[in-house]
Order: sequence, then C-alpha cells, then structure tokens
Amino acid sequence: MNNITIKDIARKFKCSPSTVSRALNDHSNINVDTKETIQEYAQKMGYQKNSISLSLLNKSTKTIGVLVPSINHSHETLMIQGIQSVFNSLGYMLIFCVTDEKHSLEQEHIKRLLSNRVDAILVSISQETASIRDFSHFEMVNKRKIPLVFIDRDIIENYGSSVVIDDYAGAYLATKHLIEKGCQRIAHLAGPQGLLVSKLRLEGYLDCLKNNGITPSDDWIKHVEFNIESAIGPTKNWFEGKILSPDAIFGVNDYVCYGAINVLMSLNIKIPEEVSVIGFDNCPISPYFSPKLTTIDRKSYEIGRLAAEQTLEMLSSDTYLPGKSVLNPHLIERDSTRQAS
Repeated sequence: MNNITIKDIARKFKCSPSTVSRALNDHSNINVDTKETIQEYAQKMGYQKNSISLSLLNKSTKTIGVLVPSINHSHETLMIQGIQSVFNSLGYMLIFCVTDEKHSLEQEHIKRLLSNRVDAILVSISQETASIRDFSHFEMVNKRKIPLVFIDRDIIENYGSSVVIDDYAGAYLATKHLIEKGCQRIAHLAGPQGLLVSKLRLEGYLDCLKNNGITPSDDWIKHVEFNIESAIGPTKNWFEGKILSPDAIFGVNDYVCYGAINVLMSLNIKIPEEVSVIGFDNCPISPYFSPKLTTIDRKSYEIGRLAAEQTLEMLSSDTYLPGKSVLNPHLIERDSTRQAS
C-alpha cells in the first residue's frame, strides 16, 4: 500500500488512530505485544512518520528556526556552524531564514516558523527592525511560550535570552590599542544607525578617546554599512579632502577595513607607517589579507554554540528565566597597526 497512514493501520487492527500513534512512538501505556505487532506491520507496509502529526501529539517537532540578516559574511557562517555543532548531534532539524536586513521579511519568517510549530527561534535582528522598533513578531513568539534567543545583535527590550560579544568593551580595547601605538587622530567607520551593536561600538570608541584626553572630531565619524563598498567613499573623503587626515582607522567590522585599506593603498599611503587600521570580527581572511589585519575577535562560533546550549536549557525547563550571556572580546595584533615607538 502506498502512503499508508495511521488511520489505515487503525482500521487494520480495529483500534483508534491515537492508539496506533502511541504504539509507533513506543508509549509506555500501550501493551508490549500490541506495540510490537503494530510496529512490525507499519514497517512492513512502508509507513513513514508524519512529523507534523507527531508534533501535535508530542508538542515537539525537533525543529529550530534560525534567522540571520545575511549569509554573505563569515561571521554569520561561523555562528551557524556553532549552532549546528550542538543541535545536529541531538537530532534537531534547523530551518535557516535570511532576512536581508528587512523588517517585513523578518516578520514573515517568524510567522511561518510559528505555523510550522518550531520548538525555538534564534534570531539576529535586521537593521530595519532595529530602526523601526516594531517588535510585534517577537511578542507573538512570547505569547506562544516558545524560547526566543537573540544572537549577536541584541535589543534593549526584554523579549528573550541573548548571547552577544561585549561590543562596548571591544571598541574600547581597539581604540586604546591605537592610542598605545601613538595614534592621536583616530577615525571611526561606524556601523548603521539604529543597531545596538553600532551604538555600543561607537560609545566604546568615544569614551576611550575622552578618557585619554583626545577630543573626538565629528569629521572622523562616518556611518557605513557592514560591507566593503560602503567604506570606500568616506575613506577617500578623509584622505583626499581638505581636513587633517586621520592617522588611524577603527572599523566597525573587518570588511569595512578591507575597503579602507584598498583606498589607502591606491593613494600610496603606507600601512601602518602612516595610517594604522584595526577591525572588529577576526574574519578567517584577516590573517591572510595584506597587510594582515589587527582586529577584535568577535567569537562568532562561540556565540552560536552558547546560544544553542541556552536554547536547550530553556526547552528542558519550565521555570527557566531568560538571561543574557556576554562574551569578553580579545585583541589580535597583526601587521596593520604600527609598532609603539
């Protein structure tokens, strides 16, 4: 028989479909002989479990939804690998959704994940969601009492747990490193406005300058996207314009630093002798870029792994309270920052 169902098996043995479901799922309330008979017949007839039907019975689909803004950067890829390292070995299926930094897509993905009865949702919020500040889709998740974990990009509002790097401390560490190398005119390629991650890194940069007696200049702060191209225009303006050029650049991530370095090299500006550059990510390519990029390790894989473990804790406990895990940043010094004189 093709596509045999639980109802077909129930008719064969003149019992209810719920009895067959319990027998197929090895329920303790079903007689052992009955279970074996039904299981053997189901296997013989090629029965395949319907995961949606089972979810209604067991209240678990063994599926986890994961939303990321893009898959263009190694950071997201490493986070996903960290998540997979935990869930794959436990038999969970992961459903990955890319929001392309759009609020509407993020909302739609959340709705579809909820309709598919996922056990939990991990999300790195989109730029538009952070700017619009419409979190109604997260409220929907909370109403369903489904574990919600924010990864990498957090929000102030308390809708779930979160696992992040200490963005403020990382930016402070990067700026302090440049000052210790003798830099005084430190520019910042800041992230998109509206995102908490951009705000915290900008605050870390500004506070470090002020605490070291350096007055920050508005001309040296430019908001860019998280890609290479967006850094090219601001960097050209700094070094082709009439203002006093920076002697160092702190990028919100490694990618904008690649763009800045490309401009500096095209202008025959020596790195790090004339301008030091430091990033924030520790992308896999950074040790092989020319010059090798000094950067802050974002611990992307670790963020994913810890977020998955936190999700499992929430799934296994009815009394688990959402919490926030903040990882300490680590400076990796390479060739793009000058040696202290």
